Formats: sequence, C-alpha cells, structure tokens
Amino acid sequence: MVNRNLIREFDVSEEEWNEDIGIGLMEELPPEMLEEDTDISPEQIVEGKIVRVDDEFVIVDVGYKSEGMVPRSEWEEDEETGDSADEPPEIGQTVRVLVEDVEDVVGRHDDRGMIVLSKRKAEKIEKWISVMEKVHEGDTVSGVVERKIKGGLLVNIGVNVFLPASQVDIRRPHDIGEYIGQTIDCMVLKIDETRRNIVVSRRSLIEAERAKKKTELLKELEPGQVRTGVVKNLADFGAFVDLGGIDGLLHITDMSWGRINHPSEMVKIDDEIEVMILNIDYEKEKIALGLKQKQPSPWDNVATKYPVDSKVKGTVVNVMSYGAFVKLEDGIEGLVHISEMSWTKRINHPSELVQIDDEVEVVVLGINEEKQEISLGMKQTQDNPWDKVIERYPTGSMVKGRVRNLTNYGAFIEIEEGIDGLLHVSDMSWTRKIGHPSEVVEKGQEIECKVLSVDQERRRIALGLKQLDEDPWATDIPDRYQPGQLVSGKVTKITNFGVFVGLEDGLEGLLHISELADHKVENPSDLVNVGDEIEVKVLRVDIDDRKIGLSRKRVEWAEQDEIEAEMAENRTSDGKELKGGIGGDSGPLFKAAAEEAPAAETSEEGEE
Repeated sequence: MVNRNLIREFDVSEEEWNEDIGIGLMEELPPEMLEEDTDISPEQIVEGKIVRVDDEFVIVDVGYKSEGMVPRSEWEEDEETGDSADEPPEIGQTVRVLVEDVEDVVGRHDDRGMIVLSKRKAEKIEKWISVMEKVHEGDTVSGVVERKIKGGLLVNIGVNVFLPASQVDIRRPHDIGEYIGQTIDCMVLKIDETRRNIVVSRRSLIEAERAKKKTELLKELEPGQVRTGVVKNLADFGAFVDLGGIDGLLHITDMSWGRINHPSEMVKIDDEIEVMILNIDYEKEKIALGLKQKQPSPWDNVATKYPVDSKVKGTVVNVMSYGAFVKLEDGIEGLVHISEMSWTKRINHPSELVQIDDEVEVVVLGINEEKQEISLGMKQTQDNPWDKVIERYPTGSMVKGRVRNLTNYGAFIEIEEGIDGLLHVSDMSWTRKIGHPSEVVEKGQEIECKVLSVDQERRRIALGLKQLDEDPWATDIPDRYQPGQLVSGKVTKITNFGVFVGLEDGLEGLLHISELADHKVENPSDLVNVGDEIEVKVLRVDIDDRKIGLSRKRVEWAEQDEIEAEMAENRTSDGKELKGGIGGDSGPLFKAAAEEAPAAETSEEGEE
C-alpha cells in the first residue's frame, strides 16, 4: 500500500490522484484476466475483432454469445492523460479490450444485449503491468513531463507517475511548468501496486549525484585554487556558487576591492564566474570563495601612492554622524573625521559641509596598512587661522565681538568665525562681586574687550572688560575711604560671619559679626536686614586684597577707645594677619571672583 501520509504531504487527494493519473480502475485484477478463455467474465482483458464501426460505437466480437461495444471516442486523444489518438478503427482489425461487464449484470449492458468493453482501460492496465515488471523502488527512470497538476507534475515513463513540486529540484523552481515537454531522470520513491500510484523524485537523484561529486570535489579543492562555478542564489550578504557538486559562499566583502551595496551589482543568477578558493571547512563542508582576490590588492602599495601629508582628490561615498568617507580609488577609502573638516566652523553634522558624490581635496594624515585604514583631513588644505592669531590680536589690543555663550565662570566672545575669547567673571569689574556673567553681559550682545593673553598652542584667548578702565583700587578708593572715616551704606548681604555693606555701585565693605555691637552677637540678622541703611566706620582699606573692613560698634568711639581696642586685638592675634580689623580667624573680607570660579578655560561645559 502507498504511504497515505506521503500523498497527503504532496497535497493531492486520492480522488485527484486517480483523476490526474488517469487510471481509475478497479482495486485489483484477477490473475486470469489476461488468459485466453471462451468463458468471458468481467475485469478480463481479451482479444477481439472489429465487426462494425459507426459514429458513436465500435462493435467488437470477443467470442462471447453477444458482441461487445466500445465508445468510438476511445480511438481519439485522451484528454485526461494526453495520450495521442490511435489510427481510426477498421472492420476486421484486432484489438485488446477490457470486459467491464456482461449482460448478466443489470444496468451495465447495452439495450441491444451487448457487453460493455473498454479499449483504453485495457491499454492502461497492460502498460502498468509492463512497467511493474521493470520498475522498482529506488530505480532511476526516464520520462517526459506531460503536464502540471495540483502539487506537482505528471511524468510519462510508460504510465503517468507523480513528481511532487518539492522533488523537482534542490531549490524549488519559480514555475515548475517550465519542465513540461522535457525528458527528465527521476528516482522512484514509492510504488503502490494496489492503487497503481508511483511517486518519483528528481531532487533525490540530483542530491545523490551531488553527494558523490561533492566527496570527489572536496578531495581536489585547495585554498588558492581558481575554479569555475555557476551562481545559484543571491542573498544580501553574498552569492552561492555551484562549483560542480558543492556550493561555496562568495561573501559580498570578497567580491570587489571597492564598495558595493548588493551582490547583484557584481553577479547574477546563472552567471558562470571564476572564483578563488579562500578557505575550506572539511568538517562542515563549507567553502569560502573570493572574486576580488584574483586581482592585486590596491592596499599593497598604498603608502607609496598616498604618502602622509600629501594632498589628493577623492569622492565622498558615505556621510556618517562622525565623519565622511572619501574614495581615493576603487578599493581605497579614507575617513575625514568631523573634527578634521574645518579650523573654525562649528559643525554639528558632516552633511553641513559635504554630500555624497562631492569631489573634495584632502590631506593624508595617517595610514594603517594592517587595518586598511586611512585618516584624511579637509581643513589641512587651508591655512590655520590660529597660526596668525597672535599677529592679528596681540596682547593689549582692543577687539570687538559678540557674546556667543555664557557659562558659570565667564562669557565666550566670538571675535571672528571660529575664534573665541574667554571673558572671565574676574575680569568683568574692578569693584563688583560678579556671581554670574549674565549680571554684566547677555547672549548676542556686541561688546569691546581688551586682549589679556593669547595661548596659540592651546587655542585660547583671555579677554578683559574691566581693563578698559583704570583700576580704582590704585588711587581712587584709598583716597576716598580712610581708616576712621564714617560712611553710610546699604546692607546687601547677611552671612553667619557678618554683613556686607554697599558703599557705592559695585563697592562693598565687610562688617564682621564682632563689629556689629558691643555685646556678643549670635545672628547678624537679629540686628540688621538686607536693604537697611546703616552708618559704619572704616577700619582699614586693603589695597592688595581689595577689601574694606567696617565697624558699626565703633561709630561712637573716641580716638582713645580706638587705640586701646587696636592694642588689645594685636595682643590676641598671636602674630596672625588681621583682616579688616576683625581678628585673625575671620578670613578675608570677601573672596575675589577668580577664587570662586574655575580657572579660565575655553571649555564650554555648562553652556546656557
């Protein structure tokens, strides 16, 4: 019996099978059906003579008590199987027919009492028997592909046999109908004598032949050999090439020394190409192939063709966020990093300067032959403006610029495109304590500054705003504020160690907590509030540290009281420096702006 699972796998029902194969006869034939016997019975093949021919039937004498009739159409082409038409029937001609029924069976004989015969079914059965005498499972058979049916093809090997679509080839063809009319060899997979079904496979035969060739071919192949093969399939990563029994992979990276996006740019299915054997994995039976290796690598003498510091022209082939790839020749590409594109322009993405297919001039910065990498630069083809910055902006010169950015420690002033100077908070005012540059300047503002220093190597320019005016601490402030002088000011800030008093715009003095009152003060805010106008006495003016020490409790003191207090302080100071007349442990009057901000740098961390 045929394997019903196999039939179901090929998606062909028994009804469709019988209809397409064109047999559709009885389940079994009795052994005596081919024997000559005057005792005729149903299901028997006998020989008869044509005695009459009309438009619908052919009357045949088979030696029975009544004649038999065969439809005239059985001499015409078989629409089901495609069998060609026989010669027209003639009186006296001998034919072999199958007795389908005799007159004893009600409903099966002719109205005239004739028995029912079939010439076509007799031929099919005899062909089947003839084939079964010669064909066995595992045999190789040859036949013509007759037609396409559901799930596969019908192949005529004497009788029609079924070739499933999955068994037509190793890789299923796009249209199996292309095989119609071709003579093909197949292996017999299964024979069901009862159902008269034969399943064949062309794929099994091909696989068996390839397995044999593969074994022989693997013994011959060696890395470095050049072989001819046929491209059988394409994938995004490469092409599979049949070397004559075994497939090898031609990876996309081994197709060309140049850049390609898809294997179809180099090869097409069914192309016959020469490839080099790169590597063989005998255990896994995998072969790596190369096409570009047939030609010398352009990297072999790259250092000679493109020496470091030389200028060359190339074409932009790819633009990434970190730079642009420039093709110098087929197979030779270099990277222009975004940092090597311009001396002065601030570039967020390389596409702001270059596009794919642009022709650009570059300078070779470095070559790594082992990794096959070349570093290129675009800005090196132009003069570096920083090379002449000292000549253009000497120390002490006046420059105008735009406030480009603000940070906690200063403002960056754009003097020209790509050339910034740093205006540090400590260089914004002689007298004011600047907490943030926004207190003095704003983004986009045009200002004039003085060049304080230029560091060409580190590409830094220090600018000053307060240096546009003379230092008031040199003569003005010491002349106007003398020790012992009574002055009025407004409380600007209260701390745990004292009170800052604004004497004039930008100038503050420190009223230490010990100088607030004659009694001990725990919290300065118990006595004064921010904004209060108070009268204080100047204790001292420190020109070097730019600080003024104040006292409130001494406003009413007489000169003798001052002298005694000063002597007492000197005795308790243990030789420590007095700051503003408030004792050695008080610390400075206030920190200079330079002490509160980081060193002047051109880093733009914390941009606002």
